[in-house]
Amino acid sequence: MKQLEQARLYLKKAKEDEALLDEVLDSPRISDSVIGFHCQQAAEKLVKALLSCWGLRFRKTHDLLELVDLLIDSGYDMPEYLNDIDYLTPYAIEFRYELFPQSEEMRLDRQEARRLIVKLRSWIESQISILESKP
Repeated sequence: MKQLEQARLYLKKAKEDEALLDEVLDSPRISDSVIGFHCQQAAEKLVKALLSCWGLRFRKTHDLLELVDLLIDSGYDMPEYLNDIDYLTPYAIEFRYELFPQSEEMRLDRQEARRLIVKLRSWIESQISILESKP
């Protein structure tokens, strides 16, 4: 699959996670661990879209820090507001199959997590657009 096609597929799949988030974000019936998982999944696919667009190889991983480090090592300066995006990684790894800690300090700020994904999508799409416009 060509790089741009792969990037577009990742963008589309991330949008599916985002659509689900928009439907259930405020539902008390949906746990923070499920919301966090779909935030992490959207973030992972968005970062992989940019990596794919650049033709950068990455291993099969859910580790956002590893993926972001690939971007940084390749010369990308991540926007400062994305510095801590790897806080979502445990939702795809530890909390996916283990009980999510229910303490108040562990509560996921769902609205903030969703805003972070919106910012990430906006930045990633702008970067891909720049790459697409180059001859």
